[in-house]
Amino acid sequence: MAHRKATEPSATGTLIIIGGHEDKEGDRVILKEVARRVGKGRLVVASVASHKPAGYFEDYQKAFAELGVTDTSDLYIEERSEAATEEKLSAFEGATGVFFTGGDQLRITSQIGDTPIEQRVQDIYAAGGVICGTSAGASAMCETMMVKGHGSESYRVGDLRMAPGLGLIRSVIIDQHFAERGRMGRLLGAVAQNPRVLGIGIDEDTAIVVEGEQFTVIGSGAVYVVDGAGVTHSNIAEAQVDAVLSIHDVCLHVLSTGERFDLKARRPAGTEM
Repeated sequence: MAHRKATEPSATGTLIIIGGHEDKEGDRVILKEVARRVGKGRLVVASVASHKPAGYFEDYQKAFAELGVTDTSDLYIEERSEAATEEKLSAFEGATGVFFTGGDQLRITSQIGDTPIEQRVQDIYAAGGVICGTSAGASAMCETMMVKGHGSESYRVGDLRMAPGLGLIRSVIIDQHFAERGRMGRLLGAVAQNPRVLGIGIDEDTAIVVEGEQFTVIGSGAVYVVDGAGVTHSNIAEAQVDAVLSIHDVCLHVLSTGERFDLKARRPAGTEM
C-alpha cells in the first residue's frame, strides 16, 4: 500500500483525552468542549477501536447534533487495507476534529497506524484541529500505550503489556476508567518501567484538554499524575515475575476540574478560571 509517512506531531492543535463514559445527556461538559473546538467544521467519529461498532456513531451523531455539530462522518475500518481507500479518506473532507471512541486500543493502531488515515489525523492536528479519544481512544493518543494489565490490585511484575500508540502526546502514558476500575497499581507499574514518562490516570466523565505543554482538567472526576523522576528504589528489574512491585519516593498529584498541569515543568500550574 503506497502512502506518505506520518509526520511528527505538532503542538498546534488540541487533544481532548477522556477517561470514558462521558456524559451524553446531562450537562455534557466534555462534549460541549469538543463541539466548541470543532466549530463549523466536520467531526469524524472513528469507531475503529470497536469489534462491534453498531450504534457508536448514531449515539455520538445525536449528542453532537444537539450541541450544534451537524456535520459528522462515520469512520470504521474492518480491514487495514481499507485505510488507503478513497471511500474511507473522504470521511475527512472539511474535518476540523476527530473523535476516537472506546473498544480495544490495539485495533486503532493495528488498523490505521502508518496509513493515509493516520496521516489525515496528524494533518488535522498539525493544522490546529482537535483530536479526541475516550476510553481505548484515550490510551491510543500516547507514544506508548497500555494494552493489558490487571486493575483493582497491587501491581505484580510482568503483569502489563504495552505497545506503540499514535504518538500525539509524548512522554506520558495514559490510563482510563481510573478510579472506577482501581488502576493505580498498573499505572505505577508502567511508570516504574520508565520513570522518565509521566503516568496520567483519568476518571470516567473526566478529560484533560492538552494545549502545548499544559493540560486543563474538565468533567466530574479527578486526574491523577504519577511522577517517577524522583524514585530512589524499585524492584521492577530484579524481581521475579508475579512479585509485588516495590517502588519508593513516587510523586503523586491529584487534580480536579479547572486545574492545570505543566507537562514540561512536571508541576501543577494553577486553576483555569
